[in-house]
Amino acid sequence: MVSAEVASVRRTLDWGKLAPLRLRARLVAEGVYAGAHRSARRGAGVEFGGHRQYVPGDDLRWLDRRSLLLHDRLLVRQFETETDRALRLVVDATGSMGYRGKEAPGAKLAFAALVAAALARIAIGAGDPVGLTFIGDAHTRGVGVSNGREAFERIVGSLEASEAGGDVTLDRDMLDRALSSLARGARRGSILVVLSDLLDLPPEAIDRVSALSSRGRVLVVVQTLDPDEARFPFEGTVRLRALEGKTVVETDAEAKDRYLANLASLQDAWERALVARGARLVRAETSEDPVRVVRKIVEAARTAG
Repeated sequence: MVSAEVASVRRTLDWGKLAPLRLRARLVAEGVYAGAHRSARRGAGVEFGGHRQYVPGDDLRWLDRRSLLLHDRLLVRQFETETDRALRLVVDATGSMGYRGKEAPGAKLAFAALVAAALARIAIGAGDPVGLTFIGDAHTRGVGVSNGREAFERIVGSLEASEAGGDVTLDRDMLDRALSSLARGARRGSILVVLSDLLDLPPEAIDRVSALSSRGRVLVVVQTLDPDEARFPFEGTVRLRALEGKTVVETDAEAKDRYLANLASLQDAWERALVARGARLVRAETSEDPVRVVRKIVEAARTAG
Protein backbone atom coordinates (compact mmCIF):
# COMPACT_ATOMS: atom_id res chain seq x y z
CA MET A 1 0.00 0.00 0.00
CA VAL A 2 1.20 3.52 -0.68
CA SER A 3 0.55 6.43 1.65
CA ALA A 4 1.17 10.16 1.50
CA GLU A 5 4.81 10.99 2.01
CA VAL A 6 3.88 14.09 3.97
CA ALA A 7 2.57 11.83 6.73
CA SER A 8 5.46 10.83 8.94
CA VAL A 9 5.64 7.12 9.69
CA ARG A 10 7.90 6.24 12.61
CA ARG A 11 8.94 2.82 13.74
CA THR A 12 7.81 3.73 17.27
CA LEU A 13 4.05 3.24 17.21
CA ASP A 14 1.86 6.35 17.05
CA TRP A 15 -0.87 5.61 19.61
CA GLY A 16 -2.45 9.08 19.38
CA LYS A 17 -5.84 9.15 21.09
CA LEU A 18 -5.95 5.36 21.46
CA ALA A 19 -3.74 5.31 24.56
CA PRO A 20 -3.63 4.10 27.26
CA LEU A 21 -4.39 0.70 25.80
CA ARG A 22 -5.43 -1.09 29.01
CA LEU A 23 -8.03 1.53 29.93
CA ARG A 24 -9.34 1.96 26.41
CA ALA A 25 -9.67 -1.81 25.92
CA ARG A 26 -11.68 -2.09 29.14
CA LEU A 27 -14.03 0.70 28.04
CA VAL A 28 -14.52 -0.86 24.60
CA ALA A 29 -15.21 -4.27 26.12
CA GLU A 30 -17.76 -2.78 28.50
CA GLY A 31 -19.43 -1.08 25.55
CA VAL A 32 -20.01 -4.40 23.82
CA TYR A 33 -23.14 -6.27 24.89
CA ALA A 34 -22.83 -8.84 27.66
CA GLY A 35 -22.08 -12.39 26.59
CA ALA A 36 -20.83 -11.34 23.14
CA HIS A 37 -18.02 -13.88 22.99
CA ARG A 38 -20.11 -16.81 24.17
CA SER A 39 -22.93 -16.00 21.78
CA ALA A 40 -20.45 -16.02 18.91
CA ARG A 41 -20.17 -19.79 19.19
CA ARG A 42 -22.55 -21.86 17.16
CA GLY A 43 -22.39 -24.75 19.65
CA ALA A 44 -19.77 -27.24 20.71
CA GLY A 45 -18.87 -30.15 18.49
CA VAL A 46 -19.41 -33.32 20.54
CA GLU A 47 -18.74 -37.00 20.42
CA PHE A 48 -20.46 -39.84 22.29
CA GLY A 49 -18.83 -40.57 25.63
CA GLY A 50 -20.78 -43.50 27.09
CA HIS A 51 -23.62 -43.88 29.61
CA ARG A 52 -24.24 -43.08 33.26
CA GLN A 53 -27.09 -43.64 35.72
CA TYR A 54 -30.04 -41.25 35.35
CA VAL A 55 -30.56 -38.80 38.23
CA PRO A 56 -33.57 -36.47 38.69
CA GLY A 57 -33.02 -33.21 36.85
CA ASP A 58 -31.12 -34.71 33.90
CA ASP A 59 -32.16 -33.50 30.45
CA LEU A 60 -34.77 -35.99 29.25
CA ARG A 61 -33.59 -35.58 25.67
CA TRP A 62 -30.50 -37.67 26.48
CA LEU A 63 -32.37 -40.61 28.05
CA ASP A 64 -31.50 -43.93 26.43
CA ARG A 65 -34.91 -45.59 26.37
CA ARG A 66 -33.46 -48.86 25.09
CA SER A 67 -31.54 -49.17 28.36
CA LEU A 68 -34.82 -49.55 30.26
CA LEU A 69 -35.71 -52.57 28.13
CA LEU A 70 -32.24 -54.12 28.17
CA HIS A 71 -31.09 -53.35 31.70
CA ASP A 72 -34.30 -52.47 33.54
CA ARG A 73 -32.87 -49.12 34.52
CA LEU A 74 -32.63 -45.65 33.04
CA LEU A 75 -29.31 -44.50 31.62
CA VAL A 76 -28.32 -41.13 30.22
CA ARG A 77 -26.12 -40.76 27.17
CA GLN A 78 -23.02 -38.68 27.87
CA PHE A 79 -21.13 -36.56 25.39
CA GLU A 80 -17.63 -35.20 25.48
CA THR A 81 -16.74 -31.91 23.91
CA GLU A 82 -14.08 -32.01 21.23
CA THR A 83 -13.82 -28.25 20.76
CA ASP A 84 -11.13 -25.77 21.68
CA ARG A 85 -12.66 -22.67 23.27
CA ALA A 86 -9.56 -20.54 22.63
CA LEU A 87 -9.61 -17.15 20.93
CA ARG A 88 -6.47 -16.71 18.86
CA LEU A 89 -5.60 -13.17 17.80
CA VAL A 90 -3.28 -12.49 14.85
CA VAL A 91 -2.11 -8.88 14.51
CA ASP A 92 -0.31 -7.59 11.42
CA ALA A 93 2.64 -5.50 12.63
CA THR A 94 4.38 -5.01 9.28
CA GLY A 95 5.61 -1.60 8.21
CA SER A 96 2.40 -0.46 6.48
CA MET A 97 0.45 -0.82 9.73
CA GLY A 98 2.35 2.16 11.16
CA TYR A 99 0.52 4.64 8.95
CA ARG A 100 -1.67 7.36 10.50
CA GLY A 101 -3.48 9.96 8.40
CA LYS A 102 -4.93 13.27 9.54
CA GLU A 103 -8.42 11.90 10.29
CA ALA A 104 -7.24 8.87 12.25
CA PRO A 105 -7.06 8.79 16.07
CA GLY A 106 -3.92 6.64 15.87
CA ALA A 107 -1.89 4.36 13.65
CA LYS A 108 -3.52 1.30 12.09
CA LEU A 109 -1.52 -1.00 14.34
CA ALA A 110 -2.65 0.96 17.41
CA PHE A 111 -6.29 0.57 16.37
CA ALA A 112 -5.82 -3.15 15.67
CA ALA A 113 -4.18 -3.52 19.08
CA LEU A 114 -7.14 -1.83 20.78
CA VAL A 115 -9.64 -4.10 19.05
CA ALA A 116 -7.53 -7.18 19.85
CA ALA A 117 -7.18 -6.21 23.52
CA ALA A 118 -10.94 -5.60 23.83
CA LEU A 119 -11.69 -8.99 22.27
CA ALA A 120 -9.22 -10.61 24.66
CA ARG A 121 -10.89 -9.01 27.68
CA ILE A 122 -14.32 -10.18 26.54
CA ALA A 123 -13.09 -13.73 25.95
CA ILE A 124 -11.25 -13.97 29.26
CA GLY A 125 -14.30 -12.57 31.04
CA ALA A 126 -16.28 -15.44 29.52
CA GLY A 127 -13.75 -17.95 30.84
CA ASP A 128 -12.08 -18.67 27.50
CA PRO A 129 -8.30 -18.76 26.91
CA VAL A 130 -6.65 -16.30 24.51
CA GLY A 131 -3.42 -16.27 22.53
CA LEU A 132 -1.66 -13.59 20.45
CA THR A 133 0.52 -13.88 17.34
CA PHE A 134 2.21 -11.09 15.35
CA ILE A 135 2.94 -10.90 11.64
CA GLY A 136 6.08 -8.89 11.00
CA ASP A 137 7.24 -7.51 14.35
CA ALA A 138 10.38 -9.52 15.04
CA HIS A 139 11.12 -7.61 18.26
CA THR A 140 7.90 -8.35 20.17
CA ARG A 141 6.95 -11.83 21.26
CA GLY A 142 3.45 -13.17 21.00
CA VAL A 143 1.54 -14.66 23.91
CA GLY A 144 0.76 -18.36 24.24
CA VAL A 145 -2.82 -19.46 24.81
CA SER A 146 -3.74 -18.97 28.47
CA ASN A 147 -6.57 -17.74 30.68
CA GLY A 148 -7.26 -15.39 33.55
CA ARG A 149 -6.33 -11.83 34.45
CA GLU A 150 -2.61 -12.47 34.01
CA ALA A 151 -3.25 -13.58 30.43
CA PHE A 152 -4.94 -10.26 29.67
CA GLU A 153 -2.04 -8.35 31.21
CA ARG A 154 0.46 -10.29 29.10
CA ILE A 155 -1.51 -9.61 25.92
CA VAL A 156 -1.81 -5.89 26.68
CA GLY A 157 1.90 -5.71 27.51
CA SER A 158 2.84 -7.40 24.26
CA LEU A 159 0.55 -5.13 22.22
CA GLU A 160 1.89 -2.02 23.95
CA ALA A 161 5.43 -3.07 23.07
CA SER A 162 4.63 -3.73 19.41
CA GLU A 163 6.14 -1.66 16.63
CA ALA A 164 5.27 -1.49 12.96
CA GLY A 165 8.23 -3.16 11.26
CA GLY A 166 9.00 -5.83 8.72
CA ASP A 167 8.56 -5.96 4.98
CA VAL A 168 6.87 -8.95 3.38
CA THR A 169 8.24 -7.91 -0.01
CA LEU A 170 11.73 -8.69 1.33
CA ASP A 171 10.90 -11.56 3.67
CA ARG A 172 8.43 -13.88 1.92
CA ASP A 173 8.56 -16.42 4.77
CA MET A 174 7.24 -13.90 7.29
CA LEU A 175 3.61 -14.95 6.82
CA ASP A 176 4.38 -18.66 7.04
CA ARG A 177 6.27 -18.20 10.32
CA ALA A 178 3.23 -16.50 11.84
CA LEU A 179 0.57 -18.86 10.54
CA SER A 180 2.22 -22.27 10.66
CA SER A 181 1.94 -22.66 14.44
CA LEU A 182 -1.71 -21.58 14.29
CA ALA A 183 -2.49 -24.14 11.61
CA ARG A 184 -0.94 -26.86 13.77
CA GLY A 185 -2.19 -25.79 17.19
CA ALA A 186 -5.68 -24.32 16.72
CA ARG A 187 -8.22 -27.09 17.15
CA ARG A 188 -11.86 -27.49 16.23
CA GLY A 189 -14.07 -24.78 17.72
CA SER A 190 -11.36 -22.18 18.23
CA ILE A 191 -11.98 -18.65 16.94
CA LEU A 192 -9.21 -16.98 14.94
CA VAL A 193 -9.32 -13.22 14.36
CA VAL A 194 -6.75 -11.76 11.94
CA LEU A 195 -6.33 -7.96 11.98
CA SER A 196 -4.43 -6.61 8.96
CA ASP A 197 -4.66 -3.98 6.24
CA LEU A 198 -4.22 -6.84 3.71
CA LEU A 199 -2.48 -4.38 1.40
CA ASP A 200 1.14 -5.47 1.30
CA LEU A 201 0.74 -9.19 1.87
CA PRO A 202 2.01 -11.55 -0.86
CA PRO A 203 -0.52 -12.93 -3.41
CA GLU A 204 -0.57 -16.35 -1.72
CA ALA A 205 -1.73 -14.77 1.53
CA ILE A 206 -5.40 -15.11 0.56
CA ASP A 207 -5.15 -18.90 0.33
CA ARG A 208 -2.82 -19.22 3.33
CA VAL A 209 -5.04 -17.19 5.64
CA SER A 210 -8.39 -18.54 4.46
CA ALA A 211 -7.10 -22.10 4.94
CA LEU A 212 -7.04 -21.45 8.70
CA SER A 213 -10.82 -21.88 8.72
CA SER A 214 -10.52 -25.61 8.00
CA ARG A 215 -11.02 -28.40 10.57
CA GLY A 216 -13.98 -26.77 12.30
CA ARG A 217 -12.22 -23.52 13.20
CA VAL A 218 -13.97 -20.14 12.98
CA LEU A 219 -12.05 -17.44 11.09
CA VAL A 220 -12.72 -13.72 10.88
CA VAL A 221 -10.36 -11.42 8.95
CA VAL A 222 -10.60 -7.73 9.83
CA GLN A 223 -9.26 -5.41 7.15
CA THR A 224 -8.05 -2.39 9.12
CA LEU A 225 -7.59 0.71 6.95
CA ASP A 226 -6.79 4.34 7.61
CA PRO A 227 -9.47 6.71 6.20
CA ASP A 228 -6.86 7.95 3.71
CA GLU A 229 -6.49 4.42 2.33
CA ALA A 230 -10.22 3.74 2.29
CA ARG A 231 -11.22 6.98 0.53
CA PHE A 232 -8.10 8.49 -1.14
CA PRO A 233 -8.95 12.12 -0.22
CA PHE A 234 -5.81 13.68 -1.74
CA GLU A 235 -6.03 16.62 -4.15
CA GLY A 236 -3.59 17.95 -6.73
CA THR A 237 -0.22 16.33 -7.30
CA VAL A 238 0.58 13.74 -4.64
CA ARG A 239 3.83 11.92 -4.01
CA LEU A 240 3.17 8.46 -2.59
CA ARG A 241 5.76 6.24 -0.96
CA ALA A 242 5.27 2.59 -0.08
CA LEU A 243 5.85 1.73 3.57
CA GLU A 244 6.97 -1.74 2.51
CA GLY A 245 9.25 -1.98 -0.49
CA LYS A 246 10.83 1.03 -2.22
CA THR A 247 8.06 2.07 -4.58
CA VAL A 248 7.55 5.83 -5.00
CA VAL A 249 4.75 7.16 -7.23
CA GLU A 250 3.96 10.75 -8.17
CA THR A 251 0.39 11.12 -9.37
CA ASP A 252 -2.66 13.38 -9.27
CA ALA A 253 -6.21 13.13 -7.99
CA GLU A 254 -7.33 11.51 -11.26
CA ALA A 255 -5.76 8.29 -9.99
CA LYS A 256 -8.44 8.09 -7.29
CA ASP A 257 -10.89 6.05 -9.38
CA ARG A 258 -8.23 3.54 -10.39
CA TYR A 259 -7.01 3.21 -6.83
CA LEU A 260 -10.50 2.69 -5.39
CA ALA A 261 -11.30 0.16 -8.12
CA ASN A 262 -8.15 -1.81 -7.30
CA LEU A 263 -8.96 -1.67 -3.59
CA ALA A 264 -12.49 -2.96 -4.24
CA SER A 265 -11.08 -5.78 -6.38
CA LEU A 266 -8.71 -6.80 -3.58
CA GLN A 267 -11.51 -6.76 -1.02
CA ASP A 268 -13.76 -8.82 -3.28
CA ALA A 269 -11.02 -11.41 -3.80
CA TRP A 270 -10.53 -11.79 -0.05
CA GLU A 271 -14.25 -11.96 0.62
CA ARG A 272 -14.85 -14.62 -2.03
CA ALA A 273 -11.99 -16.79 -0.77
CA LEU A 274 -13.06 -16.46 2.87
CA VAL A 275 -16.77 -17.05 2.33
CA ALA A 276 -16.01 -20.10 0.20
CA ARG A 277 -14.37 -21.65 3.28
CA GLY A 278 -17.04 -20.50 5.74
CA ALA A 279 -14.95 -17.58 7.04
CA ARG A 280 -15.87 -13.89 7.12
CA LEU A 281 -14.32 -10.54 6.16
CA VAL A 282 -14.99 -7.44 8.28
CA ARG A 283 -14.02 -4.04 6.89
CA ALA A 284 -12.99 -1.40 9.41
CA GLU A 285 -11.55 2.11 9.35
CA THR A 286 -9.46 3.45 12.20
CA SER A 287 -11.81 6.45 12.51
CA GLU A 288 -14.71 4.12 13.41
CA ASP A 289 -16.01 3.58 16.92
CA PRO A 290 -14.03 0.53 18.12
CA VAL A 291 -17.10 -0.73 20.00
CA ARG A 292 -18.94 -0.97 16.68
CA VAL A 293 -15.99 -2.76 15.09
CA VAL A 294 -15.81 -5.34 17.89
CA ARG A 295 -19.55 -5.94 17.57
CA LYS A 296 -19.13 -6.52 13.83
CA ILE A 297 -16.41 -9.06 14.55
CA VAL A 298 -18.59 -10.89 17.07
CA GLU A 299 -21.50 -11.01 14.60
CA ALA A 300 -19.19 -12.25 11.85
CA ALA A 301 -17.88 -15.02 14.13
CA ARG A 302 -21.45 -16.02 14.92
CA THR A 303 -22.30 -16.56 11.25
CA ALA A 304 -18.97 -18.11 10.22
CA GLY A 305 -18.25 -21.82 9.94
